[in-house]
Amino acid sequence: MQKSILILGACGQIGTELTYALRSKHGNENVIASDIREGSEELMASGPFEILDATDYDALEEVIAYYEIHEVYLMAAMLSATAEKFPMRAWNLNMNSLFNVLTLGKEKKIEKIFWPSSIAVFGTNTPKSDTPQSTIMEPGTVYGISKQSGERWCDYYHHKFGVDVRSIRYPGLISWKTMPGGGTTDYAVEIYHKALSEKKYTCFLKADTALPMMFMDDAIRATLQLMDADGDKIQIRSSYNLSAMSFTPAEMTESIKQYISDFKISYDPDFRQEIAASWPSSIDDSRARSDWGWKARFDLKRTTETMLENLGGEKI
Repeated sequence: MQKSILILGACGQIGTELTYALRSKHGNENVIASDIREGSEELMASGPFEILDATDYDALEEVIAYYEIHEVYLMAAMLSATAEKFPMRAWNLNMNSLFNVLTLGKEKKIEKIFWPSSIAVFGTNTPKSDTPQSTIMEPGTVYGISKQSGERWCDYYHHKFGVDVRSIRYPGLISWKTMPGGGTTDYAVEIYHKALSEKKYTCFLKADTALPMMFMDDAIRATLQLMDADGDKIQIRSSYNLSAMSFTPAEMTESIKQYISDFKISYDPDFRQEIAASWPSSIDDSRARSDWGWKARFDLKRTTETMLENLGGEKI
């Protein structure tokens, strides 16, 4: 019997592409997309969709019962830059939605949960280079605090109640299919759009700010790979470090100039610079590689080629 899957926050940057990937793998009718508001026309037409507030336990429980849901992907969240402007709204969304899903797992109403964490769990006292899986975590942002707390609750519910919850600490994500949703690494998507439309971009981070990044195809593949892995291989139930590449805005600019030679960048750092400065510059993901076979496919060169081809409509 085909198992049904529910995606919460299906209209976001990751949720949109995850919905398509899961529907391609499991069949459109078996993957229920949901969000607090409707998404793109394409998303809405691709399969079942429910208007659903992930913080509303009763409504969530009703949808899970109606569709006989077995797996939940909780992608609903308020991201780093936006969360700094609305701290309590961010905390309530990020934490209450997680508690709702973990409780349903505890009560055996769902079998498996995916919940994304982030490199935002780290802080200024964390080793910045090759940040280890287990290390000092003193996040200095609302988003990071909620994600660190969420990691501890995931680990607790697994060991205390046997909830099969799995998680990845996503780095900055780059995609041509959807625009980012208020994160500190958003420049790495915006820059390609501006390079093609205006041949210039003003970056809100400093030129030498190195951050871990990942192309969306790798992030989706890692998510599915983690969820498909045998439970006994998942040794970490808080969240796995995940890595693909690290670069600065200046290095990304040079990558783009290989194809758009007259592209110009300027720098006007804002409040997001302080957030970025508290995050790692590179990540050690050796546990993900050894436990469930993770390996990235996209580097900066391939990412730039793919972004420009798809956004510009021309073969690079």
